Amino acid sequence: QVQLVESGGGLVQAGGSLRLSCAASGRTFSIYVMGWFRQAPGNERELVAAISRTGGSTYYADSVKGRFTVSRDNAKNTVYLQMNSLKPEDTAVYYCAARPAGGVTFVTDSSEYNYWGQGTQVTVSS
Repeated sequence: QVQLVESGGGLVQAGGSLRLSCAASGRTFSIYVMGWFRQAPGNERELVAAISRTGGSTYYADSVKGRFTVSRDNAKNTVYLQMNSLKPEDTAVYYCAARPAGGVTFVTDSSEYNYWGQGTQVTVSS
């Protein structure tokens, strides 16, 4: 069982930056592939970034490549999402999620992730 708690969301102007954090409970954090999803009103939940167990591999959605950076610190049981050059279309609730590593490393289907945080709101004003 893993419990995830996100923090770092807020209101920022277009072009600004935010850093999201996701703290995980438990001693087995390093066995999980971690993903950051977002969901805007009326839209499906989409994977924007993910990171492998060791941090050696990462995935980014095309819409955030070059602007967002995902990282993790297994000693602190924490995964981060650095978001730069934010755009109004980045406005959404952001969730971190975990799935045990195995098979294909990066899966975009949210149903494949076992554990979820409560979400943190990111609002980007124009």
